Amino acid sequence: MNQLMNPSANPTEASASRPRENLCYDIDPTVATLIVFTDDEHHYMLPYAQFLYAELTPNSVSERHQDAPPEKLTIRFASAEVEMIGSGFRTLMRALQKYELKFVKSADRRYAGMLKTHVAAVVISFNGEIA
Repeated sequence: MNQLMNPSANPTEASASRPRENLCYDIDPTVATLIVFTDDEHHYMLPYAQFLYAELTPNSVSERHQDAPPEKLTIRFASAEVEMIGSGFRTLMRALQKYELKFVKSADRRYAGMLKTHVAAVVISFNGEIA
């Protein structure tokens, strides 16, 4: 039987350019919660049972600053609101539609050119107060 051998020392190393191995998000059809990693290094688990809506809009800051990320995604839960800025958020919207978005987190700006979906910043607020 012929088997291909991989001479690489680390064959499972993730590639940032592959959508299933993106630094900013992951998709899993079996999850019941969205894990949010905020920029202040806190982690929050929000249940999809409390998901209300998501809104994708142009980032108003990009009108004043050319280098600002072009999109803003707001994900609203019963008790929390997650705001992200970045680019390529239609992929995240499709995953939210199916309750398959496993986690979101920001990635350093140097990865923006390599990623089709890049999250530049993540902020969460509870009942109007930023956490």
